[in-house]
Amino acid sequence: MKPTSELKSFNSFGIDAKAMSLCTVQSTDALYQQWLDAKNKKIPALLLGGGSNVLFIEDFEGIIIVNRIKGVHVTDTTDFWHVHAEAGENWHQLLETLLKEGIYGAENLALIPGCVGTAPIQNIGAYGVEFKDLCEYVDILSLETGKITRISAIDCHFDYRDSIFKHEYQHSHAIVSVGLKLAKKWTPKLSYGDLARLDPTTVTPQQVFDTVCHTRKVKLPDPTITGNAGSFFKNPVVSAKIAKEIKAKNPICPQYEQPNGDVKLAAGWLIDQCGLKGYEIGGAAVHKDQALVLINKNQATGQDIVNLAKYVSQVVAERFGILLEPEVRFIGKNGEVNAMECIS
Repeated sequence: MKPTSELKSFNSFGIDAKAMSLCTVQSTDALYQQWLDAKNKKIPALLLGGGSNVLFIEDFEGIIIVNRIKGVHVTDTTDFWHVHAEAGENWHQLLETLLKEGIYGAENLALIPGCVGTAPIQNIGAYGVEFKDLCEYVDILSLETGKITRISAIDCHFDYRDSIFKHEYQHSHAIVSVGLKLAKKWTPKLSYGDLARLDPTTVTPQQVFDTVCHTRKVKLPDPTITGNAGSFFKNPVVSAKIAKEIKAKNPICPQYEQPNGDVKLAAGWLIDQCGLKGYEIGGAAVHKDQALVLINKNQATGQDIVNLAKYVSQVVAERFGILLEPEVRFIGKNGEVNAMECIS
């Protein structure tokens, strides 16, 4: 049976892929039943939130289950706000709501596309703040038993763009809600980008929020106009020794020392130094203003994006000796595949 369900509007790349079928669920029971049905029929099933961090490299020969479980509940203690948000909520809209309610601390993560349930998987981060810094717990649904378990932030094994949900729990559990813990005593995080220009003694949460939104809108293409998934590659983390060698040859190379002594490099800068802004393969292109973003310029296929990512990775490796790893999840006909194997 040939896939017929259109997925173009369910992935921010705007890839014209198809699935055997697609359904939207609004409760954990419905999600579990759809998963069981697919399992009983022995067909692949893929859980999807906003589709903002996936690349369909071919048609999906199974069912797409779109999570639209909604709801936000806020409680507080003396020092903290505790926010319980269902996985199908839009992440940016949640932050807008919290800001209006006077609940601060998540402003640096504004305008990151996708749903709440995706945030823990990638441990999303921007402008000096990561999801792990706000997370209190994650509620997960066992796809074997249908039972919901709450796991603490420390047990999520958060790392740079990584978590337990990309490994041990990838195929066995679905995220259904998250808990955020935000301090009532607000302390601005102003160490990155345009935020560093703000005065820490007078800055407001709204100003931080607005600055982040403005910066992202200026630097990143709008996926509703030009298909993309935001940052395509992870910023590589290398040893201090390698970072020093690169700095010696490239004095203006931006570097960010990590707590463990390693050094994070800017993937976009590395790509830019290779002269790849605007480079095209098929219908895919490196964005002309932001080298870290690969775009669907002209009816690109998923394979066009893969071929471009492979070329970019090879050129950077030849120039700097560093392998760039995709941040985006690659989806094949039966489910997620290893992105590094696809571009190697």
